[in-house]
Amino acid sequence: MIDENYSEDQFARTRLLIGDENLKRIFAARVAIFGIGGVGGYCVEALARTGIGNIDLIDGDIDALSNLNRQIIAVHNTLGRPKVDVMAERIYDINPHANVKAYKVFYDGQTADSIPLDCYDYIVDAIDSVASKLELIHRAKIEKRQIISSMGAANKLNPQAFLVADIYETSVCPLARVMRRELKKLGISDLKVVYSKEPPMGSLKPGVMASNAIVPAVAGLIIAGEVIKDLVKISEL
Repeated sequence: MIDENYSEDQFARTRLLIGDENLKRIFAARVAIFGIGGVGGYCVEALARTGIGNIDLIDGDIDALSNLNRQIIAVHNTLGRPKVDVMAERIYDINPHANVKAYKVFYDGQTADSIPLDCYDYIVDAIDSVASKLELIHRAKIEKRQIISSMGAANKLNPQAFLVADIYETSVCPLARVMRRELKKLGISDLKVVYSKEPPMGSLKPGVMASNAIVPAVAGLIIAGEVIKDLVKISEL
């Protein structure tokens, strides 16, 4: 955890915006990001630059050539390396005082017990798999942890179509529709999500989701903003 008295100029602009006490809360917070891809990577980037002191990264994937068009950590020099390792190095380069834990694991029903959720002040769900998203959300709700979930960011071109809402207030997004149905079966009555009201465009290659550098990035930054606002209890930043 970052020392609460840490006062390097690195965070001077943030301190001017939210004040010393709120910045101390951010330094002390522990946030987990599940899925370090197009959405999750940009979310982590913003959280690290804001000063989140304790960041846990959960993803079993490696940087691949197909990630270069949209994922902030993917460059030719990182291809083939675990995403969580690359992201951890980036965080430390942004803020050497951060405490980072990297879990090279695909989160699902078989691996969930290896990552207890009761230690987190906030959880970010940026996972692609519906089953894994449901597993994480269900366990987070049982532990009464704050959680925000990303809905579909693929097959879209309009970064201005994103909204923050409860899952049961969503529309248009096919992933949100599936999640509403499955969460209702689990008895989960609320979930903060970021979703797009842009109708998805068809993929030119069956079985492959189309994406770009802009839309997932915006979703990740919106999620990071919600995490920070909720942690410091400021309605608007």
